[in-house]
Amino acid sequence: MKRFWQTAKKKGLVLAALAAALVLCGTVTLRAQWGGAVMASAEVTNWGLRFGEEGQPPAGNADEAYLAQYNALFRADTEEKVLYLTFDAGFENGCTAPILDALKKHNVPATFFLVGNYLETQPDLVRRMVEEGHTVGNHTYSHPDMSAIADEGSFRQELEKNEALYRELTGQEMPKLYRPPQGKFCQSNLEMAQTLGYRTVFWSLAYVDWYQDDQPTRAEAFDKLVPRVHPGAVVLLHSTSQTNAEILDELLTTWEGMGYTFGRLEEIKL
Repeated sequence: MKRFWQTAKKKGLVLAALAAALVLCGTVTLRAQWGGAVMASAEVTNWGLRFGEEGQPPAGNADEAYLAQYNALFRADTEEKVLYLTFDAGFENGCTAPILDALKKHNVPATFFLVGNYLETQPDLVRRMVEEGHTVGNHTYSHPDMSAIADEGSFRQELEKNEALYRELTGQEMPKLYRPPQGKFCQSNLEMAQTLGYRTVFWSLAYVDWYQDDQPTRAEAFDKLVPRVHPGAVVLLHSTSQTNAEILDELLTTWEGMGYTFGRLEEIKL
């Protein structure tokens, strides 16, 4: 987001860009169930969740039916005890290898949503992800606030730059899975991603694991990730988390002991 506004300011377009973003994004009406009450918003939206009964799916601030119109999701609509693991990665700090080791040990597939910097600086790890059967998704090239991007050309560029990098690294086409940076979105974003053939992927289970200097303890991680797990959960973790690197083997064992298996995002039917 900072890069976007700095560029716009240099070109004298801050007010125009803001106005365009509001025109495209300010008309969205999102409906969600918060304890039985229907809420509506005309603002750019930060993805959010509200948890209720333990072991049951949370409510998102946009519901499944709304998201499905745009080939978007935050969980699988199922009672089957299956989980979909995803990791967001903006840089590498030595934690990805042990995470991959744990996934390999349990034969668990995951989706890694990568930014351009990661694709440019960590080719060996990206290739390892692919070789070990994981999916690499698109987390945009520069990790901007995509809800502030009002034109399809700029939106497309953020995704296509990553596609080109992935193609160069692997010789394959990047899977059409897109996660909005910071979970920021609006209706025009969902429409543009859909037009480009992408499925927008939010999440239904996460915890605060991204602060490098304030990592959660093992107990804090398990207190969030075990009671709140639910059938069809799309789990968001960060591969920069030292805590995740240390607990993933045990966490997967715990979830398996609860009867959960692990699927691929590409398999979810809307």
